[in-house]
This record gives sequence, C-alpha cells and structure tokens, in this order.
Amino acid sequence: MAFPVNRRGFLALTGAGAGALALAACAGPDTSGGTAAKAGASPDTDFSNVKPASSIEFWTNHPGQSQAVEQQIIEKFQKANPGITVNLVTAGANYEEIAQKFQTAQAAKSGLPGVVVLSDVWWFRYYVNGNIIPLDSLAKQLGVQLSDYRDSLVKDYQYGGKQWALPYGRSTPLFYYNKDHFKAAGLPDRAPKSWDEFDDWAPKLKAASGAQYAYMYPALAGYAGWTLQNNLWGWGSGWSNSWDITCDSADAVAAMQWVQDSVYKDKWAGVSSKESADDFAAGIASATISSTGSLVGILKNAKFNVGVGFLPGGPKASTNVCPTGGAGLGIPSGITKEQQLAAAMFIKFVGEPENTAAFSAATGYMPVRKSADMTAVLAKTPQIQTAIDQLAVTKVQDNARVFLPGADQEMAKSVAKIVTQQGDVKAIMADLKKTLTGIYEKDVRPKLTA
Repeated sequence: MAFPVNRRGFLALTGAGAGALALAACAGPDTSGGTAAKAGASPDTDFSNVKPASSIEFWTNHPGQSQAVEQQIIEKFQKANPGITVNLVTAGANYEEIAQKFQTAQAAKSGLPGVVVLSDVWWFRYYVNGNIIPLDSLAKQLGVQLSDYRDSLVKDYQYGGKQWALPYGRSTPLFYYNKDHFKAAGLPDRAPKSWDEFDDWAPKLKAASGAQYAYMYPALAGYAGWTLQNNLWGWGSGWSNSWDITCDSADAVAAMQWVQDSVYKDKWAGVSSKESADDFAAGIASATISSTGSLVGILKNAKFNVGVGFLPGGPKASTNVCPTGGAGLGIPSGITKEQQLAAAMFIKFVGEPENTAAFSAATGYMPVRKSADMTAVLAKTPQIQTAIDQLAVTKVQDNARVFLPGADQEMAKSVAKIVTQQGDVKAIMADLKKTLTGIYEKDVRPKLTA
C-alpha cells in the first residue's frame, strides 16, 4: 500500500485504465507569496456601456480530453457572435500547470486570458489576491440563469455574497460495486445505505468473492481530502466548520479510526497505490469510491456487472454526505472591461443547457444545468442517472480543503500516516489541525481582513 506523493492532473477519458477517466481535484501552486490584495477587492462593474472585445483567449487543460468539444462550442459561439473570436489555448496538462501559467501572467501583468479554468481547490487563492472578478453584475446584465445551475455546483464558487466563477467540468464521487460479488455473497443489489451496513457485508464479500479486498480506498494523493469528507460528514464532523478547523474533534477522530480499523483490525479494506478504479475494474476489490468521471472506463474495462450508488452515510448523518469537485470558469481582474464582457458572454454560452449536455456526453462530467437534456447520454450510459440524482444531495466542500493553499496535500500526508503506517489517529489529527490552522492564520486570514 505505497503512498504516491505526486499530485495527479486530469487524466484522459479514453485509454487502457479505467481510472484514466477520473477527475483529479488537484491543488495549484502556492500563490500566498504574491502581492497581497484585499480579498474580493475587484468591485462589481457597470458593463452597460461597454462593447465586448473582438478577441479573447480561453485557457484550459481540456478536462476529460475535451479539446474537440471545446472547439466545437467555440465555433458555435463565434457563429452566434461573429464580432468575437475565442482562441483556445492549451494552458497546461493539468490544474497545476494552468495555475503556474496564470500566476506567471499575473506577475508579469500581461498576457492574461479572458477565461481561465479554475479548480475547486485553488480558485479561492485568486479571490483572496484580487486576481479574479465577481460575476454578479455581468450575470445580471447578460441574463445568466443562475437558478438553473445545479445548486451545490454553483454555490462552490460563492464567497462573501458574490459569485466568483461558474461551474464547468464537475464531478462527484460514486460508490461502485461488483454486482457478481454481491450476488455470490447473498447481498442486496445496491450500494450500502451506511458504512455500518457495509461493515457487516464486508466479511461475506471476502468469503464469497475471492477478491483480495471487500473495499479499496482511493489513492490518497488527490483523493484523501476529497472523498474522506464523506466519512467525516457521516460521523458528524468534517475537516472544518467554516473557518473553524474541526479535524481533531471526537467525531472526526472516530471516523478516521473506523477507516484505519477497516484496513488493519478488520482487514477487509485496502488502499490503492495508484487508482482504485483500475483495481476495482480488475476485480481486486468488490467495491470502491471513485469519481463519476471513472464510470465510462470502469464499464469498458470490467469483466463483470457493475453497480453504482450514492455514497454511504455514517452513524450521525445518512444523507448530504457526498462532496462536489472539479473546475469552473473565471475571469481575470487584470484585463480590460471589454475583454471581461466578451469573456462573460463566452462563459454564459458554454453553460447553456445544450452545450453543457454536449460537454457531458463527450467527457462524462456532470451536466451543470438542471434543464440540460441528457436523454441521448443516458440512453448510452444509463448509470449516469445515479450520479445526476446524487447531485441533489451533494454538499459544498469544507473550507479547509478547498480554501486553504496546500491543505489538500497536508490532509493526504496525514491520512497516509493513518492508513499506511497505522499511526495514532488522535495525535495525527491533532497535528493536522495545527498545520491547517497555521495555513489559515498565515496565508488566508490576513487577506480576508486586510
């Protein structure tokens, strides 16, 4: 159960590995050392007398091998808006590389894009540094129907009463299970309603299936901070409650102790060294949690009947225990109002129901609009309906994971000590609280109160 220290970027939606379809919720470079600006310093601007720029750049890493569908959407936009050219720029292979390019352009105060892909775990850094603008006045002027965006997805980019980005390539974790193994063990053909229920099922699965593990935890780098929110929330805690770091609470320690016991004491769970979706598709484990973006690859590679379901609840919370994840689209503050208006027009177009449906069909990511017609997609892959249904009970992620620079990596390191080194859970979570609190006090709080 080796712990991979390298961060993962977005991986291809096609290829040999099922996990190549997974969303990577990666952190960007540390932007805390840049020029300090009051958080949210960019005010709402009146764009009523502004004429859109004739050309802007769209910086993307083509999440889910989306370059072709991105180009198609651009061509449709340009046809509908013949006075505006959108230049598609491959700004990196993953979130980090886009962040590095964006950071360099910020420092140079030149060469900024009109629209940039912003990951869930680093858009807030640009908010606190005043590098992106709020979209509220633009959304109002352009008639963007925010109420038609899926609630939890659009809320991910809200802070201080303003909207800082709009959803783009979005995903949630799903519970994947081997229907054949479940049948052999005499279990119901469904995901467990709670982890306690799966705790009861696990010995039966190991005995009947012949698999090495009843359950495989996702690889820790890129996944620990994201997916384990499910366990922490189910046990009544979280990485944080707003800005209050709660990872050392009694409930959080109990959740992580249960996780450790499933690996060492009860011995029915393993920890993937690379990609749990691949381990599951290969039959090594009877169940796992992985991104909705893994679904197509798992269905392609598995030699068994695959079931999908909502994430299980815990002893204190049985619903709203599934986090969202992925990327949105934002607009830099350091470009002209004309460019900002053209960028907002493009973001609105990308998010139109028919375009988000096309993006979902091409990539496997969630449709970000409630009114998107997914009939054709579901006809091909009906299991996606479960992921769409689960969106109604997703929960906005903990501040500690998505708003603290580098916190995701610190969470992964701590979880590694718990599940690959059998370290003392209470002590490790206490140390993690000190680390996360230090990040907040040093890198975030001063800019929020500047």
